[in-house]
Amino acid sequence: MIVVEDLHKHFGGFRAVDGASLEIEKGSITGLIGPNGAGKTTLFNVIAGVLKPTSGRVLMDGEDITGLAPHELFGKGLLRTFQIAHEFSSMTCRENLMMVPAGQSGETLWNTWFGRKRIADEERALRAKADEVLEFLTITHLADERAGNLSGGQKKLLELGRTMMVDAKIVFLDEVGAGVNRTLLMTIGDAILQLNKERGYTFVVIEHDMDFIGKICGPVICMAEGKKLAEGTLAEIKANEQVIEAYLGTGLKNKEKVGG
Repeated sequence: MIVVEDLHKHFGGFRAVDGASLEIEKGSITGLIGPNGAGKTTLFNVIAGVLKPTSGRVLMDGEDITGLAPHELFGKGLLRTFQIAHEFSSMTCRENLMMVPAGQSGETLWNTWFGRKRIADEERALRAKADEVLEFLTITHLADERAGNLSGGQKKLLELGRTMMVDAKIVFLDEVGAGVNRTLLMTIGDAILQLNKERGYTFVVIEHDMDFIGKICGPVICMAEGKKLAEGTLAEIKANEQVIEAYLGTGLKNKEKVGG
């Protein structure tokens, strides 16, 4: 589904992404790991249109999407969540979800005057869909809670729910485990697995928690120094000498510590 070809992103003399090439298979849940500073989040930002690449290109289903803006990629079904959740803190969870779909009739002044029935019908449908998403994520009890009052894990669930309000094809999740307790993290993992299996979502997940990666991910890609270092199962990655040295710089004798 996604092909990254010799991608570079430089900030002055710093090469955050330095010739990264990789592929993401349709229907997969791919883990993206690597030491701090490996370029993982910058790679996400370039693919998702948050940053323009210095060079290289990104293809989605064979189409060159390099440098497209986030809203254009959103329309193609490519969504990206952030390490720090970006909720509308003063709005309820239900309202946060209802805000997601683009092109709503109520967004135009003309329709607010002459299309009130259409707006009301859309709002009823959006409310029903939002409630369905909240039930799927087992947070129905938070429907009318202001999003700013949620815990870190609940905010991550809400962000995942926002991807369910549109026809997402591929979702890039940046450190879903950051600031999340173990119970909620497993709930998030179960939701990702269910969305992958039942709705055909493709996921790419940046995460430092190797237990979580092992639970949900098939292929795992390790980055170091701005490029792909290795790819395989989690067991293969953890046994890879180059990966061990990238994390620890100490060789095979300490390989059991990778991901610990």
